[in-house]
Amino acid sequence: MIKTYLLKMKGGAKSPPGVGLTEVFWSLIGSALGIGACGYLSARYFTGMDLTLIIGSFGASAVLIYAAIKSPLAQPRNLIGGHIIGGLVGVACWRLFGSSEWLAGAMAVSLAISAMLMTRTLHPPGGATALIAVIGGAKIHKLGYLYALVPSGLGALVLLVVALVVNNMASGRRYPEFWI
Repeated sequence: MIKTYLLKMKGGAKSPPGVGLTEVFWSLIGSALGIGACGYLSARYFTGMDLTLIIGSFGASAVLIYAAIKSPLAQPRNLIGGHIIGGLVGVACWRLFGSSEWLAGAMAVSLAISAMLMTRTLHPPGGATALIAVIGGAKIHKLGYLYALVPSGLGALVLLVVALVVNNMASGRRYPEFWI
């Protein structure tokens, strides 16, 4: 049954468009430098203060801001706003519903999506940032609302600075499409 469905889909569905090696190169360079910068700064300056500058949702942000640079979801307002809002909502949900982690996680993601939609800052990794505030463990919980600024906001800002430099180095690439 699944094989029949897949065969039918193969004939009628189109594949996503391919990209050239130049796009692959700049996406690779940008993501390596952006995530590398967050990781280096975290290890060098933040770990000693029992802080971090890197969270898992930044990996998904890297896909958007270095490889899908024209997407509305990859623009600076969305990147920074989505992570900060996700962080604030996630911490609030942990504090309100933390005794029931499954409820806190569900509320964090759904309320973060709602808040990002209402503020025009939708950034899918912001939903993950909200969820990390709930499931991130004692080190993340200890940060409280600071989590929305460090690592969420500041880490996103580091990624943005790298994106502004790298994405505008190649001819034919322009980032951002819009700021506000």
